[in-house]
Amino acid sequence: MPLPMYALIVPAFTRGFTALDGLLGKAEAFATERGMPLAELFDARLAPDMLPLAGQIQRASDTAKNAIGRLTTLEAPRLPDDEQDFAALHERIARTMAFIETVKPEHLDGSETREVTLSFPNLKVTFSGGDYLLQFVLPNFYFHVTTTYDILRHKGVPIGKADFIGHLG
Repeated sequence: MPLPMYALIVPAFTRGFTALDGLLGKAEAFATERGMPLAELFDARLAPDMLPLAGQIQRASDTAKNAIGRLTTLEAPRLPDDEQDFAALHERIARTMAFIETVKPEHLDGSETREVTLSFPNLKVTFSGGDYLLQFVLPNFYFHVTTTYDILRHKGVPIGKADFIGHLG
């Protein structure tokens, strides 16, 4: 039986970006209540060698849109990593979600067997589409969504598991 690619991709990305947008909203409200400069959250990171909050959202966006582009014949939008404030991060999430909304199940038909090659500085990896999704895309996407949550939680933003998981039912 073929891997249900659409069912694995579109709902996961939609839920993740909805959660990210909600987390940003709570972070903005928290900063406003505390008189904290938004830049303190925008530039926050968990460790010196990790990307800041903005970079985490950019990578989640890149992972989602580029995965769709690699697994379909749809052209992924190019979004420069130049966001300078929360409004721009919200806009990036909205643009990424708008692209995801264009994906139809038939776009992903047969994509589980499509060959996808990724090149890293010292490594080139070729996956089947299904392995690419399960071994790289979803873990990478959730890493960046989770790290965004962790940065905000670390900075004191009052968020919890329900903010990450989203509405059930």
